[in-house]
Amino acid sequence: MKEYIIAEHEDGSIVTVADVHRVLLEMMKDIDRVCQKHKIPYWLSGGSALGAVRHGGFIPWDDDMDIAMMREDYERFIKKAVFDLPERYVFQCFENDNKFNVCVPSKLVLKGTKIKEYNTLMKSKCEHGDGLFIDIFVCDPIATQTHKDLPRRLWSFFLMCIITVFENLHINPLPLKRAFMRNAKKYAEKNKNSESIGYALTWCFNPILHPVRYPKSSVFPLQRVPFEDAQFQIPNDPKWMLDIEVSPSHMSYPPLKDQKPKHIKDAWL
Repeated sequence: MKEYIIAEHEDGSIVTVADVHRVLLEMMKDIDRVCQKHKIPYWLSGGSALGAVRHGGFIPWDDDMDIAMMREDYERFIKKAVFDLPERYVFQCFENDNKFNVCVPSKLVLKGTKIKEYNTLMKSKCEHGDGLFIDIFVCDPIATQTHKDLPRRLWSFFLMCIITVFENLHINPLPLKRAFMRNAKKYAEKNKNSESIGYALTWCFNPILHPVRYPKSSVFPLQRVPFEDAQFQIPNDPKWMLDIEVSPSHMSYPPLKDQKPKHIKDAWL
């Protein structure tokens, strides 16, 4: 199997994507364990779900891991399940630390590790914010009609831009962050009867007119599938999600030039 190198250090040591995978896998096993204990549904999303479906584990060149939860399950996770995680972890979210950048997903971070990301615009201000992490996305019911979806989505996008400016000026814009989180919750409440779900309005990096949206019935009931030497949860019909989050041709490999790590530029594990 090809070795995907992330960084070569001055002491001659090499960090590979496979090294990152080994650590992320153990982190994910811990998340899965506490979620099972507290009966909290979650599912692998994005490239992690694609890895499960297409590779039976990690995409060989993928250097991160993503999961998703419905909001009510996420709230139970941060109130109960995180306290059953080993002390080597820190869970970062706005609910726990107002320095957290609300424009990115919540994160489970492994203490004692350090990474440098290519994306420096959303750099974490939290303690241990440069550690290796797993992203946890919040999902909500999503409006299926543009006129019902667009106003609050545009407001979230506007707030995200302003928050990002302040964050990069090393100013913590708490009133704007609270407005950003409040807008997402009000949107979810307004659309609580929708049969479609997708990322909460706290994630605004998808095209505004084409948000991540798929039938709730394509996700639940979840299924457990092999992932490396473990089993994790994915949607019962992951094609819906992967067509939108990745590509309608997601089962085909990308060109060789695109088969490379895209998030981490250096790591100390």
